[in-house]
Amino acid sequence: MEPSPQTDLELVTRFQAGDAAAFDELMGRYKHPVLNFVYRLLGDAAEAEDVAQDVFVRAHQHLGTFQFWSAGAKLSTWLFTLARNAVIDRQRWRKRHPAEPLEAVAESDFPAAADASREASDREVGRHIADAVGALPEDQRTAITLAEYHGLSYADIARVMNCSEKSVETRLYRARQTLRQRLAFLLE
Repeated sequence: MEPSPQTDLELVTRFQAGDAAAFDELMGRYKHPVLNFVYRLLGDAAEAEDVAQDVFVRAHQHLGTFQFWSAGAKLSTWLFTLARNAVIDRQRWRKRHPAEPLEAVAESDFPAAADASREASDREVGRHIADAVGALPEDQRTAITLAEYHGLSYADIARVMNCSEKSVETRLYRARQTLRQRLAFLLE
């Protein structure tokens, strides 16, 4: 019988006791959620990889003093907070160092003809949704990403965004209203 997976608290305690493998387990557990969150906020896969790496470097540096368990916070909330702050830092950096975008490279492999139309349609819908979410103000984009793509509760989103649950509720309401308006043509 395989042992049950350890909780975040157990892994953090192991890491704080000097077990480096515990951090590897935590990173494996949270790598994809953090990377997806960062990507949805930045919209650039390579840049998201860099920022996610920075998040885990910061987490490694500060996890030794992680003491939020008594306040009821979760490790995931702390990591998403680190990620959000790293994204804000990157966006500030982008504003100070604008770059010319490279031309898109055409895909070299094509799906079978029968699936091509459906895949193209799905990609187009996904692109419209991503564009609509990307056009939201930063606070609404962060709230909707954490709620819809990562399933965080209003309380956890409030902790990540350092605001009240009512503020989260308002931001999500406004984001959903805006998305409904911008994506109404998809439902026709």
